[in-house]
Amino acid sequence: MASSYGTDADKRSLRDAYRRMREDVPQASRRGADAAICRILAGFPPSAEAPLVLSYVSCGSEVDTRALIEGLLARGRRVGVPRCDVSRHQLGFCEILGLDELARGAHGLLEPAADAPALSVSELGGSACLVPGLVFDAQGQRVGYGGGYYDRFLAFYPGEKIGLARLAQISSNPLPHDAHDVAVDFIATESGVWSCR
Repeated sequence: MASSYGTDADKRSLRDAYRRMREDVPQASRRGADAAICRILAGFPPSAEAPLVLSYVSCGSEVDTRALIEGLLARGRRVGVPRCDVSRHQLGFCEILGLDELARGAHGLLEPAADAPALSVSELGGSACLVPGLVFDAQGQRVGYGGGYYDRFLAFYPGEKIGLARLAQISSNPLPHDAHDVAVDFIATESGVWSCR
């Protein structure tokens, strides 16, 4: 069921509400929805045909990407995952060959090693980026975790931006957003993918 949070709700309130809501969903329901999202992405041309897929490494109650990453790698696909540069407040992506290459980094997230080379902007052409978020709206606006890392990266990212969300993370009303917020092009849920363009 879509949310009724409106534009008058500030981002902090939205973050708190959607984090609680997401964590309240039973694990079995989350697993079923996430498996459906994975299947849908496998048949969605922007992600299924991209020469390189950039994906966050899920943690907690986020839409699970670990099985997706492992499946892509098993099929010989190229995968990049993010590494946070806390001092510069920026996000870079590094290509990996397996999840076993990752270790706890900034904010306790699994990341590539500090000496792993980051993918250049030219290498990102034609790729697809799977974007996390606590809540999305029909225009592709999202409320994330408040660090701004993804918005800074997506501001220059040349490929397709695909938000991953369970249906309960879709707001029926427009979300508050600022000039620096970058909308996704598509949102993939357990019921399908829709365009936000």
